[in-house]
Amino acid sequence: MTRLFNDPDDFATESAAGFAAASARWVRPVTGGVVRSTRGAEPTVAVVIGGGSGHYPAFAGLVGPGLAHGAAMGNLFASPSAHQVHSVAAAADEGRGVLLSYGNYAGDVLHFTQAQDRMRAAGIDCRTVVVTDDISSAPAAEHEKRRGIAGDLVVFKVAGAAAEAGLDLGEVERLAALANARTRTLGVAFGGCTLPGADEPLFTVPEGRMAVGLGIHGEPGIDEVDVPTAAGLAELFVSSLLAEIPDGIEREGARVVPILNGLGSVKYEELYVVYAEIDRLLAEAGLVVVSPEVGEFCTSFDMAGVSLTLLWLDDELEPLWHASCDTAAFRRGAVEGRIVVDAVEIAEEELVIGPASDGSRRAAATIDRALAAMAAMLDSEADELGRMDRVAGDGDHGIGMQRGSRAASAAASAVVAAGAGARTTLQQAGDAWADKGGGTSGAIWGEMLVALGATLGDDGDPDAPRIAAGITAMKDAVMSFGKAKVGDKTMIDAIVPFADRLAELVGSGAGLVDAWTDAAGTADDAAKATADLAAKLGRARAHGDKSLGTPDPGAVSFALIAHTVLDILKGND
Repeated sequence: MTRLFNDPDDFATESAAGFAAASARWVRPVTGGVVRSTRGAEPTVAVVIGGGSGHYPAFAGLVGPGLAHGAAMGNLFASPSAHQVHSVAAAADEGRGVLLSYGNYAGDVLHFTQAQDRMRAAGIDCRTVVVTDDISSAPAAEHEKRRGIAGDLVVFKVAGAAAEAGLDLGEVERLAALANARTRTLGVAFGGCTLPGADEPLFTVPEGRMAVGLGIHGEPGIDEVDVPTAAGLAELFVSSLLAEIPDGIEREGARVVPILNGLGSVKYEELYVVYAEIDRLLAEAGLVVVSPEVGEFCTSFDMAGVSLTLLWLDDELEPLWHASCDTAAFRRGAVEGRIVVDAVEIAEEELVIGPASDGSRRAAATIDRALAAMAAMLDSEADELGRMDRVAGDGDHGIGMQRGSRAASAAASAVVAAGAGARTTLQQAGDAWADKGGGTSGAIWGEMLVALGATLGDDGDPDAPRIAAGITAMKDAVMSFGKAKVGDKTMIDAIVPFADRLAELVGSGAGLVDAWTDAAGTADDAAKATADLAAKLGRARAHGDKSLGTPDPGAVSFALIAHTVLDILKGND
């Protein structure tokens, strides 16, 4: 378990501050993460990586000459927000374009894509290569659905070396994608990790058993077997990875880089015992082992686990893998000719509170009370929502909703006190939720609040039809943004019937409270019914059958929020 912390809510922030202070040779802090503290004689493409905290040396430990130019650092096991990613990318940009690269998780995809769109809108060429190395997370025919784990290092290293060589953005993107296509990983765990302040690990494995195909955020494995010997584990790794050789490669004489990665509490001596057998098995299989790596490259707090990555080299990738780099956690050769960068922070946009009607200010005050009530409710329900999420996911839904709603409530209170109307209040609350909540739920709730605010506006006095239209806009936003549909076992299964029922009743002339009461009951029934569904999207997809019998935490949290807001609306009558 994680023993050394102050306030668990501040752990990621304080850890990042300590890393930056200890690593000034390589990085300097910026809003949302870190960027290089030096630059080369000539500008290069900027490689910006990132993800949730809790995986050191991924991601901040890989920033420096020859590797990444910046890392966006989200909260614990939660993707960085679009605001954080954009801030880091803008600070890292050297004028030759930006490549974003990260593990293929829904929250990361949503937030990094928003940041990419914002960079492009500003006239900066920005492209993306997601890492999809985990063979356990989707079939080979659906390679694009796989998640990124320790293969992150491979893709980031190749992209960073290509940028350092002065190649243009198109070539850096192509080579990073090639590295991803030729990288495969399998992981196992003997026990789960425990987040700071938590009373129990995100998952457990029975004594004497081993989870196969785990995720680095605490997602359960896809299989469970008896703990093998070190030689038995090596055989499992090698046979599984050699069963899926990337297209176009002849095994005999192929050159491979094995990366044996400890996930947190498996020690180096144990890793070397396993690696001795891996090295022998790869040679017996007719492969040429090149520059093996054994250590910690992508961890998960104190998780007792190990993964093996194979990078299948070719004539383009090999020199890039061997190219010099110098970061806090990964170094090779010597990098010369660096120039210290003056620490110039990208200025934050100044918030301007525009004019608002008296009716919109009254609505904003109601929104403020509703968000405060939501935050209090989610505080009390966080553990139960996390328990539901642990059944087939990574268990962070409760804490993500808790962080996001707290931030949204604080942001709303600040702007309401300054005289903001409904639109401005919801815009600021949505941005804060996305920024602090992180993950998929953070991105989605941020979009939903912004969509509701755009419909309510800062003028007039929002009536029942306008509010119902705003809820419909929320529904449309989440369906467009998250690409889920009814039946996928997500929040969509609750918000669609809620929004549709509310619109139907208000359209028939019902008052807002009566319509909301009925719709909240509909959402509650729909959320409970998700227990009969198997998950089809997100991290839970690989464990869909395990989710049968447990309702979707996103749908449940939406239904709880609907009832919480109802209490505020009743108090306004």
